[in-house]
Formats: sequence, structure tokens, C-alpha cells
Amino acid sequence: MSVRIEHDTFGEIEVPADKYWGAQTERSKRNFPVGKERMPIEVVYGFAQLKRGAALANHELGKLSDVRKDAIVHACDRILNKELDEHFPLVVWQTGSGTQSNMNVNEVVSYVANQYLEQQNEKADIHPNDDVNKSQSSNDTFPTAMHVALYTEIETKLEPALKSLRDTFKDKEQQFQDIIKIGRTHLQDATPIRLGQEISGWRYMLDKCETLLHESKAHILNLAIGGTAVGTGINAHPEFGDKVAKFISENTGYPFVSSENKFHALTSHDEVVQLHGTLKALAADLTKIANDVRWLASGPRAGLAEISIPENEPGSSIMPGKVNPTQCEMLTMVGVQVMGNDAAVGIASSQGNFELNVYKPVIMHNTLQSIYLLADGMQTFNDNCAIGIEPISENIDNYLNQSLMLVTALNPHIGYEKAAQIAKKAHKEGLTLKESAIQSGHVTEEQFEAWIKPEDMVDPK
Repeated sequence: MSVRIEHDTFGEIEVPADKYWGAQTERSKRNFPVGKERMPIEVVYGFAQLKRGAALANHELGKLSDVRKDAIVHACDRILNKELDEHFPLVVWQTGSGTQSNMNVNEVVSYVANQYLEQQNEKADIHPNDDVNKSQSSNDTFPTAMHVALYTEIETKLEPALKSLRDTFKDKEQQFQDIIKIGRTHLQDATPIRLGQEISGWRYMLDKCETLLHESKAHILNLAIGGTAVGTGINAHPEFGDKVAKFISENTGYPFVSSENKFHALTSHDEVVQLHGTLKALAADLTKIANDVRWLASGPRAGLAEISIPENEPGSSIMPGKVNPTQCEMLTMVGVQVMGNDAAVGIASSQGNFELNVYKPVIMHNTLQSIYLLADGMQTFNDNCAIGIEPISENIDNYLNQSLMLVTALNPHIGYEKAAQIAKKAHKEGLTLKESAIQSGHVTEEQFEAWIKPEDMVDPK
């Protein structure tokens, strides 16, 4: 392998000649061969937005020349155009401040910026620390990149997927509003409900989670930039953080601001804890929805089979013709993983000591993974399952007409205890509810027909 020699304060080290990173990145690669979880590339893009904004801010404040500013912005734009992904090889399991990922970005930006200057015949040497990292510390840049990445991925991936599934349920809710079925509580028969009403509960879960997500993501707009090492802003102009936030906002279209209290921004990640709590709530709702769907679609001949779902692939390697609710299984596994991630995020966020939380990479990794799992899971479940949900009318009508809980409509006329006697007698003796009611002497056939109407039991009177 062809190599070149790079150096840092520890001395010289060989780096692959075709890679743009420098000495500190190479040392991290060698010192942390831990796991297979790479630092998410979206964090790198967050860093690129930050380094770009920092160059513009430093230039505006008179700390960076036109030439250096242009070169850094050029390099950052190439990163944001996804041209340089291969040059960010570091794993999640590194220093807890994310220093090595910050330096990985600094080194790649400086390398590409110097290439740019050579092409422009400009005489300048862009330094990773002195120029790209000017007015910054890893301690305020990593949490800033975290927030930029998280907010961007929520906006571009999670919310669109949530809306797709919610809109599908809204369509099904309206489509199935006239279908009356038996309700169930405790996995036991209950009073009737419209299939559209049942689905409206699923839809409203997603409405509520969308509202919660909107509220929690607003706190992610606060950026740590400007705090530098411990929150005091040492080596940075007092206006630097605000200016960087302004430039990031202009380039992303999102209203980021520099945090009011940088000491909090460096050592606490309560905003991410709250955000992930919303992701956990969404995961819990999706798990409930997926379980409802697979229960209602169970069968096809020995289950409930009130709805049918798309048959996407063979379900068994030994039982011919078997088809399983695999999309539901996928979504519930996603839910389990997100709930586990929430525990990791909460514990990691509790570990801030004095002026810095040093669990930032694991917080970032788990939160982004949850966002991607939920976004992909919802979109896949929507496209391959929810859109194809259809009622099985014969079974729905059969369960409805056999249910003993229709007896609840008799309560206002003959009282709870007499109605209970009718239901128990029907169940014990294998009678229909109508037969039991008439035999009880408490209800005539005419009264039964007038009072027991499922269509009158699904809306408040």
C-alpha cells in the first residue's frame, strides 16, 4: 500500500496515500479497532455545515482571510455533496467528546482546501487546528454537529415517513367507517365498534407523536457552538457562536441558534433525552399498532381473520402455502431496539462530569439509529402492509352477531344484573343472546329487536 507521512504533536505516522485524513485520524483508527459501528456520515455532514459556518463567521469577524475562507467553504461543500464519504473511517467507540471525529473532519477539510488552493495557484497552507478549527473546541463542535444532524434527519426522513403511514390510516379510517365489528378489551369480546373508529385510534397515535416530535425537536435547534473548551468561549469572539448559527441556518434552512447557556450545552444532553423519549413513545405506539394488525389478520382459518394484509413472501421453509405477518414482526423488532436505545441514551446523558459529558458518540449513535429504524420501518410497513389492509366482511359479521357483549345495550332497560344473567345463560347453554334473553322473561322478541342494534351502539347517544 502506498503511504505518505503525516505528523501531529506526537510525531510522524504513515497514512494511506489515497486518503485525505491526517495523523490524528490515523492514530484513532489504530487505537480504537472496536466494533463495526462507524461514526454516522450524517454527523460528518453536520460537522461540514459547522466548519463552513465557522469559516464564514471567522472571516466576517476579521480572523480568516478571503482565500482561506473560500478554500474551507469549498472543501465543506464537497463533503456536503457526498463526494468524500470514504475519508471518514472512524468508529463510534472512541473518545467520549468526539475529538477524533472533529479532527477527522478538520484534517479532511484542510487537505481538500489545500488541494483547492494549489489549483488556484494560491500560496496558503490551511491548518486543521489553526484554520479549520479556529475559535472552536471538540467540546462545542461535536454537540453542535449532533444537533444539526439530528434535526436534519428528523425533518428529511422521520417526519415524512410518519406522515405517510398516518395518511394511510386516515384513508382507511374513512374507507371503513361504515363497517361495524366487535370490539375487544383484555383480548375478550366487548361492545361493537366501527372498523374506521378502531383505525382512527392508530391514526391519532401518529398525530400525537407528530405533535410531540415537533415540540421536542425545537430544543435541538440550540447549538453549543461558541462555548469552546468548557463553556467560557475562550479563544473565540463573543459574537462567534451567534454568527455560526446564523450561517448554518442560512445553508440548511433550519432556524438554529447558539445556546443561551454554553455550560449547559457542553455537559448536558437533556434535549436529546427528551427527543429520544418521543422516539420511544412512537416506537411503543407502532408496536401496539403492528400487534393489533397481526392479531386481526391472524389465521387464515384458525385465527381472527377480520382483516387481510398483503402476502409478500413465503412464510415457512417446511409448511407449503404458509404466509406470515412479516411486516408486523419487523416493526415490533424495531420498537424493541428503539426502547433499548432509549435506555442507553438516558444512562449516557446522566454521565456528565463537571464541564463535559463524555458519552456523546454513543448518544448520537443510538439516537440516529432510532430515527433511521423508525423512519425506514414506518415507510416499509406502510408500503408493504398498511396500504393493503382490507376487511374480511364475512368473519367480521359472524363475530359481531355471535358476541354476547351486545347484551350491554340491555342495561338501560332491564339493569346490569338481569343483563348479566342473560349473557351467562347464553354462554353456559350454548344459546344465542336473543334466545337467552327471551327465555329469561325479562325481554320480549320485539324489545330485543328494538334494543339490540349494533349500529346504534357505536356512537354516543
